[in-house]
Amino acid sequence: MTQHGASAPFPLAGVRVLDLSRALSGPYVGRLLSDLGAEVVKVEVPGTDITQAFGPRSHGHSGLYVQVNTGKTNISLDLTTEAGAELLRELAGRAHLVVENFRPGTLDRLGVGWSALSGRNPSLVMLSISGFGQWGPEATRQAYAPVLHAETGLLGRQAEVDGAKPNDLVMSLADSVAGLHGMISVLAALRVAEQTGAGQHIDLSMFEAMLATDDYTHYSLEGTYPVWPARGTIYEIAGGPLLVAGDLKFLWHRLSRGHGLTDPDPTAETSVRIAARAQVIKDWVEGFTDRASAIAALESAGVAYAEIRTPATLMESPTAVAREVSAQVDDRDGGTRPVIRMPYRFSAASCEPRAGAAYVGEHNADVLGRWLGLAAEQVADLERDGALLPAQLPEPAEGTR
Repeated sequence: MTQHGASAPFPLAGVRVLDLSRALSGPYVGRLLSDLGAEVVKVEVPGTDITQAFGPRSHGHSGLYVQVNTGKTNISLDLTTEAGAELLRELAGRAHLVVENFRPGTLDRLGVGWSALSGRNPSLVMLSISGFGQWGPEATRQAYAPVLHAETGLLGRQAEVDGAKPNDLVMSLADSVAGLHGMISVLAALRVAEQTGAGQHIDLSMFEAMLATDDYTHYSLEGTYPVWPARGTIYEIAGGPLLVAGDLKFLWHRLSRGHGLTDPDPTAETSVRIAARAQVIKDWVEGFTDRASAIAALESAGVAYAEIRTPATLMESPTAVAREVSAQVDDRDGGTRPVIRMPYRFSAASCEPRAGAAYVGEHNADVLGRWLGLAAEQVADLERDGALLPAQLPEPAEGTR
């Protein structure tokens, strides 16, 4: 049974958000807020969001851009002009939250940093995501996800465990982790603002978010080496590779008890016996002539396993199909395109993407009219004077990148 709570109320309905961020960590927070019911206005300068370069392009948007910006409205301010900066200050005066991930100091130089915005709105919450924090010896470094993967020890640890050269992840993990921690901090700060009327500035570094989330950081704290990798082992069985989860001691206990696996030489020294047990397990798992029998044997012994899914097969997962993990949003050309749902299944609340991704500047008149009471003629004047950048509509017949 599908349970998306589409007819139930959205938990964050009525919350107004200005999303000044680009790339991934900040926009991800904005997408979460939007799906939970907040009105999220993306403030964007044309050509500055690098997510437009990732994924298939359709009707002016890339796949990644749609994924993190679905449901937001969009205005385009030129913050290098005083009129554009003043518009942002006025909008912040009517917002509950501002999300930004500029390099520390950038917004202050433009006159729209925390001091300027909170001066207009004492109850404002502002989330600033950066690589190494708003202050400190590395605060102004460029910090994309791969930089944080390396600096927080993830790549070095993986290389040590694998006995291989360091190699980056095929995922912007640091951005996603920072976005999730950012969301938690925002909800906490909004609650304080609601109770006390006092806003605050949240300084969230991707570096600290990674360390706080990594279940191996304790090795670095206490200097206890070597690292014991609690990870799965991949075996080549009939029909393709299969991951089996659990350390060797656990697997040997389950499989020897459930299927009679025995030590080749019980009297051998520990290191030799461990290597021999690993080989016995490998031979046993890979010895099945059909995949179903191997999986059934692992299940009967209480051993966890997993299919090695690829981008081409991921959405064939029985769970992905049954729980409808993707949703269709407006593709801006009369059709739809898919996005991943946020994983919150409330019993009495809604969490859903409510619209497709907007074009840059598409909602200049709408947002400034509703938030600031500006007439269409006033918005047109601001566009003509350069404080607002006109809507950037897609070129016709774009291909797939």
